Amino acid sequence: MHSPHILILEARFYRELSDSLAAGAIGALTQAGASYERMEVPGCFELPAALKIAATGHQPRPFDGYLALGVVIRGETSHYDYVCDVAASGLNAVALEHRLALGFGVLTCETGEQAWARADPNRKNKGAEAARAVLRMIDIRCQFQVTGA
Repeated sequence: MHSPHILILEARFYRELSDSLAAGAIGALTQAGASYERMEVPGCFELPAALKIAATGHQPRPFDGYLALGVVIRGETSHYDYVCDVAASGLNAVALEHRLALGFGVLTCETGEQAWARADPNRKNKGAEAARAVLRMIDIRCQFQVTGA
């Protein structure tokens, strides 16, 4: 198989945390020999729509997989619950509908400190974990000779 080509969808609401997640993901993708492109979206709520647009639109070089990165931190209202639900269920629905290899790197944290512990490439490095997940899903698709959208 050729080197996998990944689209990284980055929710940019928490820019510094997103940069940290992306650094971990890019490190893992580079180590695996994968190429990637990056696309920014305003926040996690927009990730499912961006995935659907990217997966069903025309690209000069098709993507083998998609990596969704972002952070949601609980605030004082129920907004957190809605955004978390839309991001997780929406991304999953698009991935299932279009048989996409998807890495889910959306952190849902109670505090900024929890988010930093997970986003930092030198700590829990959830960006790299999500990158490895999408690469594994690409392997599974290839094993079963499944094509995407």
